[in-house]
Amino acid sequence: MFESLGNRLQSVFDNLQRRGKLTEADVDTAMREVRLALLEADVNFKVVKGFVQRVRDRAVGQEVMRSLTPGQQVVKIVHDELIQTLGEPGRLQLGLQSPAVIMLVGLQGAGKTTMAGKLALHLRKQGRRPLLVAADVYRPAAIDQLRTLGKQLDIPVYDEGPEGKPVTICKNGVKQACKPGQRR
Repeated sequence: MFESLGNRLQSVFDNLQRRGKLTEADVDTAMREVRLALLEADVNFKVVKGFVQRVRDRAVGQEVMRSLTPGQQVVKIVHDELIQTLGEPGRLQLGLQSPAVIMLVGLQGAGKTTMAGKLALHLRKQGRRPLLVAADVYRPAAIDQLRTLGKQLDIPVYDEGPEGKPVTICKNGVKQACKPGQRR
């Protein structure tokens, strides 16, 4: 999902940056595309509306910095407003509880499995011992994908196959992580 959104926004920005001078109509067209991209990514309508309005107000009223093209200035404004809306990037703080449990939830094709692998590698680099739990029984290929990813990364994967119930699999995965010698 984020990759699709990123590609869509990049296309809008590429179009803006090709222009030597931006008109109010150019900004409106770009903001319409940004609005559609955010709505298709399931961002709340009110959040999108406020975000687009703030960007438009700044982009139309903004005096363009000499070192940037008008398109680059709009990209900077969008970036600043995204940070304002989403918040500053932060560090993952799991606390002292062991095992720490992280649940990834999202639409099919949103990149949860890939994210799980990246997160597990990140945690291993911090000295933790991650355990991936395959609980997406509604998409059996996801279980196979997680097993393969775990094998490639040398990170253990707990799974009960596609017949189990997700809540039970998750509970059993936490129990597995709590076994002596398995502290995560």
